[in-house]
Amino acid sequence: MNDPESQHSPEQGIVEQKVRRAVGINALRKIGVIVAREQQADKDSAKVLRWFVRYGWVILLAVGALLLAYARGLI
Repeated sequence: MNDPESQHSPEQGIVEQKVRRAVGINALRKIGVIVAREQQADKDSAKVLRWFVRYGWVILLAVGALLLAYARGLI
């Protein structure tokens, strides 16, 4: 019954706790980076959508006018 785990010293417990804490902090940082990237991607897509809402109707109107002119034989 010479199990090395049963012979924990207080210092080893403190070291293990600090290691677990460091690993947890590192994982939270990585999660934070992933979340920041996703938020930036959401901001970028929202910006594109706002542009289409603002100016997309002008493009559709121009395309419609060109199609109408083509259908009437003006082009």
